[in-house]
Amino acid sequence: MEKVKSQESVSISEEETFAEVVEMIRSARQQAFAAVNTALIDLYWKLGETISLRITTDGWGKGTVNSLASYIQEQNPGIRGFSAQNLWRMRQFFETYKDHPQLSTMLRDLPWSSNLHILSKTKMAEEREFYLRMAIQHRWSVREVARQIDGALFERSVLNPPKLSTVLRELHPDAEKVFRDAYVVEFLELSEGHLEADLHKSLVNNMRHFLTELGHEFCFIGSEFPLQVGGRDFSLDMLFFHRGLNCLVAIELKIGEFQPEHLGKLEFYLEALDRNVRKSHEGPSIGVLLCATRDNEVVEYALSRSLSPALVAEYQTQLPDKKLLQAKLHEFYAFTECKNIELPDADEAEK
Repeated sequence: MEKVKSQESVSISEEETFAEVVEMIRSARQQAFAAVNTALIDLYWKLGETISLRITTDGWGKGTVNSLASYIQEQNPGIRGFSAQNLWRMRQFFETYKDHPQLSTMLRDLPWSSNLHILSKTKMAEEREFYLRMAIQHRWSVREVARQIDGALFERSVLNPPKLSTVLRELHPDAEKVFRDAYVVEFLELSEGHLEADLHKSLVNNMRHFLTELGHEFCFIGSEFPLQVGGRDFSLDMLFFHRGLNCLVAIELKIGEFQPEHLGKLEFYLEALDRNVRKSHEGPSIGVLLCATRDNEVVEYALSRSLSPALVAEYQTQLPDKKLLQAKLHEFYAFTECKNIELPDADEAEK
């Protein structure tokens, strides 16, 4: 028996060592990738700066940049990424961020392809900063960067901040940065007359995409999570944990319009989670009602007296109309600027 026990301990020790080695390899590869990416972004920045300077001082134009691209190719046969078009992009890259040091420090944390998407698809410095920070914070892939820009996340965040209960704001001050007013789930490819069961099943089957939409600090715990209160059994649609907020997040799905009574059921589930599931070191659980549509005034009334940390959000099965949102954002900024203009008082006006 002692011999068997010894062999088992050796086996466990070897497995732990093997895992440590694998982690060392992964860590080294990540560090190497980060170092290579930083060097590459630095190179593109310097090339963009050089081309920008030469255009200003020596009158470089399209022909000269084309000649430079050809010369680079002749000196480095087979090298990629230094076409005339890319050289112009490097110049645009430098000129866009040179006067924004708070943004330029973030560029090296993203691959060139992500930087290009943000550079070419955004117009305002605030918008670029938003996507740079979000891409870094949530570790978006290049494809996800493009998807979120196409989905007008910046416009939606400015125009429609998340609708949170007062208790949620007090218990979790950072919740407004974590949750959204609407979640775009076009990847589910739901039919127009889908049922709640279809929505539920599709979200579970596409959990990787849904977690990306929620945010990288969300961890999926379970679907149809069982809760027992008294002698009755209940089932919560979806349960997550948020590492940053250090709390459980319950999501209830509704394929129709939000109704005030939906909030009562969610609050009941939150009470059950806090009493029977939540660990002592975790914060109060948060509830999310994810519905197809809602009347914002009804939501505001329902949340104003809520004693639970909860919010109401929409799920959207199609990417929003970005041009329409951009037009609304333009109106919003124009209205805000007008409100900030100091009008003279009556006496001054008469003078």
